[in-house]
Amino acid sequence: MFTGIVESTGVVTAIDDVDGGRRFVIESSSVVAGLDVGGSVSVQGACLTAIAVSATTFTVELITETLRRTALGATTVGTPVNLERAMPASGRFDGHIVQGHVDGVGVVRSLESEGEGFRLSVECPPDIRRYVVEKGSITVHGVSLTVAGVDDDGFEVALIPHTLEVTTLGLLRPSARVNLEVDILAKYIERLMETKT
Repeated sequence: MFTGIVESTGVVTAIDDVDGGRRFVIESSSVVAGLDVGGSVSVQGACLTAIAVSATTFTVELITETLRRTALGATTVGTPVNLERAMPASGRFDGHIVQGHVDGVGVVRSLESEGEGFRLSVECPPDIRRYVVEKGSITVHGVSLTVAGVDDDGFEVALIPHTLEVTTLGLLRPSARVNLEVDILAKYIERLMETKT
């Protein structure tokens, strides 16, 4: 489990095609500290397993399902990525419950300054939008955010300058594809309501 509070950004330094997927080597000396082979890392919001760890890099494999359901298939060497290790049982819970199970991909409509902050507008498919509520939580590229507004095609989130400095969200431009994960509680509530009818 994750919280959506990005620990660090890293850089994809190598990409290899493997049978049925791809292998990424990601450089981040801070995230590899204490990371073991088999450990979970949220990469742009997708929970991936470290299959190799060195002093400054770790390697993950992305299977066809991951490439199909996320925006990671468009990743190239040199791409910066948001990173978060799985939360320890004794850890502080600063964001919201994030599984790293990407629900779908959205498209950036705009990222504009607003006072001292910024407003990110994202178009998303109806099967994701149904779970998005104003003042609720959503994860964009692994970052836990509060929904500032919802419209017929997507949603908006307000970003403080610090978020843009410590994540990759400040690099987003219109038409960029972003990984989205909705609040798991909304999905559980929907499922419980379905089983009651």
